[in-house]
Amino acid sequence: MNLQVTQENLNRALGAVARVANMRNPLPVLANVLIKTSNNRLSIAATNLDIAITQYVGAKIAEEGSITVPARLMQDFVSSLPAGVIDVRLEGTRLHITTEQYNSVINGIVADDFPEMPTIENGRTWQLPGAVLKRGLQQVVFAASGDESRPVLTGVLLHVTEGKLYMAATDSYRLGEKQLGSGEAGVNLLVPASAMQDLLRILGDEDDEVRVTHDEQQVLFRVGDTELVARLLEGKYPDYRKLIPQKFAVSATLKRADLVNVTKVSSLFARESAGSVTIDVDEAAQKLSIRSVASQLGENTATATGTITGSGSITLNSRYLLDALQALQGESVVFGFNGKQEPTLLKDAASADYVHIVMPLKS
Repeated sequence: MNLQVTQENLNRALGAVARVANMRNPLPVLANVLIKTSNNRLSIAATNLDIAITQYVGAKIAEEGSITVPARLMQDFVSSLPAGVIDVRLEGTRLHITTEQYNSVINGIVADDFPEMPTIENGRTWQLPGAVLKRGLQQVVFAASGDESRPVLTGVLLHVTEGKLYMAATDSYRLGEKQLGSGEAGVNLLVPASAMQDLLRILGDEDDEVRVTHDEQQVLFRVGDTELVARLLEGKYPDYRKLIPQKFAVSATLKRADLVNVTKVSSLFARESAGSVTIDVDEAAQKLSIRSVASQLGENTATATGTITGSGSITLNSRYLLDALQALQGESVVFGFNGKQEPTLLKDAASADYVHIVMPLKS
């Protein structure tokens, strides 16, 4: 292998794929990235056997070849190089990397030992706008569970219901659902949240379309010159839509910034009680107040005014409430619930394409 590539392009590709390499896997080659030329194209790839990412890079190729090199070392080294052209030459399993100021050799492992990158030959393909997918991921992925004892909740569900494409995630304490637009019936994909987090890092603001191809076992996201393949999770996702209330006995519409501020202040006094805060909604006074108590430090009550219908109180985890408010986009937010033990719903006052549910705590 003998080629020239710019530091900017190589660094971008390594940044996209290297984090997937598994440093803790007993198979040493999985801690490496695969550098390969084929059909006069340079590709950088990594996999942990559940997720695989490949990025194609523009390069001037004089001689084709392939090698795997340690992902972390390669990424850190290339990111430290100055901008400009890098000469890359392979001799045996030693990768020579040369610039005007640096002459380095990285010892690799032959590419034959690297797992074959997964492909989907007879899958179904559809597209959606990259900006819509990116915003949806930002609003939903954080709600997925990290508890491996309930594997289905560690995934993000992509499904079509009544002609609309939805993305949803829940850890059973909170739920985020985003409508991504229209979709064709039959889409029902449970993608690992870790893969969706990697996809979020890959997506840029300028990406126009994302091509999605899937079969019964895998899904492929193609974003520009980058491909991410993930193994789908098995199991039946809970019927979460039954949790989403359609009407509220108590509802408050107020400025999102005001609710963020009073929640932040109250959360300071809620650390002793695992973030527990009590929210009182008063129709007569047209205000919402959040009270938190720290037995050793003191207590706090913060108030925000808005348009209030109904009166009641509910106890929530302040961190979950803040996460939900930060995922919303509009200036005003609707906060509604039906009783102390019923789910609380938050959504933008001017948009219905995203809803967030927070389950109450026992007061």
